[in-house]
Amino acid sequence: MSIEEITNYKAISESLASSGQPEELQFKEIAEAGFEVVINLAMPNSDNAIPEEGYIVTARKMMYVHLAVPFESPTAEHLRSFFSLMQAFEGKKCWVHCVVNYRVSAFLYQYFRLVHKVSSEEAKKVIIAEWEPNMVWRDFMGLEGKDVGL
Repeated sequence: MSIEEITNYKAISESLASSGQPEELQFKEIAEAGFEVVINLAMPNSDNAIPEEGYIVTARKMMYVHLAVPFESPTAEHLRSFFSLMQAFEGKKCWVHCVVNYRVSAFLYQYFRLVHKVSSEEAKKVIIAEWEPNMVWRDFMGLEGKDVGL
């Protein structure tokens, strides 16, 4: 088993990866790959959610943060919180996941576009190829810096 087998795994950089929901044993692989932080954007009642995920991650000596984002209603406040987390863990090797890597794709797109000031085209490289965002997510991905207090 390897991290590449995790649902919709995407290596963003040497210190950042995204995916859908890892299985319990895959957190061992994530830790062994040197990741220090796991950020979960899925809801606690999402498909395949692992109720003990925080314990599983911290038992592997990684930090764990659960920022629950409803798939039907992501907000500028969720994005602001995500930006704060990414800033707090700057310099750490981070794994960000949700259920299938749709939420995370949108959040990382906005992170690179609004925080790192890369072009929209460049930021789109973090989005998994098979996702077609619906209107809710297109609106979310259209938020500008002023909408999130940047």
